[in-house]
Amino acid sequence: MTSLRPFHATDVFKFNPTNLDPLTETYDLNFYFSYLARWPSLFNLATSPSGTISAYIMGKLESSPSYYITSAHYLPFHAHITALTVAPHARRLGLARVLSQGLEEKGEEYDAWFVDLFVRKSNRIAQALYKGMGYSVFRVVKGYYSDDPNDESADGEDAWDMRKPLRRDVERKHVRSDGEKWEVMPEDVW
Repeated sequence: MTSLRPFHATDVFKFNPTNLDPLTETYDLNFYFSYLARWPSLFNLATSPSGTISAYIMGKLESSPSYYITSAHYLPFHAHITALTVAPHARRLGLARVLSQGLEEKGEEYDAWFVDLFVRKSNRIAQALYKGMGYSVFRVVKGYYSDDPNDESADGEDAWDMRKPLRRDVERKHVRSDGEKWEVMPEDVW
């Protein structure tokens, strides 16, 4: 039976089988540890009965800085899925849905307006998953996966900024039905 638990610092030594999947964005250790230190309740994983890490989610709660409030791109307080990955051997078991729902519940607890995430425009499987969970495209971020010579996965591909409204957004002000028509540049995304 799969178990859910908080991510521990020593898990960075165990998550390579999950992390080395081509659909997973990977980061340096400082990035993982900064999330673990700042948002420990939003960094969770699923393990198999043998203790293998089958999936994990990294999230955070944030808003744009106050000096950005007059910008058209200002983001109110929201939850953000930074990374969600499921190992190939554990796909189609509902782990992504369970981990996402846990983060959404935390967003509700903290009275966030919505949950958002970025997904590659070409990743149709992830898009279908998120749409099935109530997310919609809010905007297209042109060249989000920028051409960084130090990052093998950086290829200049566009990202979809997908959002799911939470209870606080009664009027659904922070979602769109035609988000694929709204294009912004990476510097417009805080």
